[in-house]
Amino acid sequence: MSKKNKAEEMDEMVSDASNNDGNIGEENVQAHEELTTEEQLQMDLAKEKDKFLRLFADFENYKRRTSKERMELFKTAGQEVIVSLLPVIDDFERAMKELAKSDDKEMYKGVELINNKLNEVLKGKGLQVIEVKQGDDFDAELHDAITQIPAPDKKLKGKIIDVIENGFTLGDKIIRHPKVVVGN
Repeated sequence: MSKKNKAEEMDEMVSDASNNDGNIGEENVQAHEELTTEEQLQMDLAKEKDKFLRLFADFENYKRRTSKERMELFKTAGQEVIVSLLPVIDDFERAMKELAKSDDKEMYKGVELINNKLNEVLKGKGLQVIEVKQGDDFDAELHDAITQIPAPDKKLKGKIIDVIENGFTLGDKIIRHPKVVVGN
């Protein structure tokens, strides 16, 4: 019922009460007051339910957001350590090239085992080398061009001529772009 209808109903009760015995009119007024009290309580209950549902939804959103932030924190914490190990990987590659030239094959095998173990551990953590080779198309979003040199062959114009430093991805994010020489 609307407030206007309630007011009209109240006026009718009052007029009925004055026309009838005083006791009967009072009962009608009390019944009406109880109804409004009941309606008031129902409205209060509806408000509290609404407030509870909104609070519950806010809490669920908070839980989802903090869970997502925590997962991102774990990823970035691992990323910092792995990025700091990339120069060590580069040093191992240079050492492997130099040891391959020497006559000491046992030393080469030992360093190779350590290098392989390090690479496997980092691969298990999600690190992958970006495969780049001579003759691949240069992609400015994927590669860092260190310099451009005249292409030794017309087929290599705008293509990668040499890879100076390997690039790496961690998951699906590039953490270091490969450094390349491009032919022009």
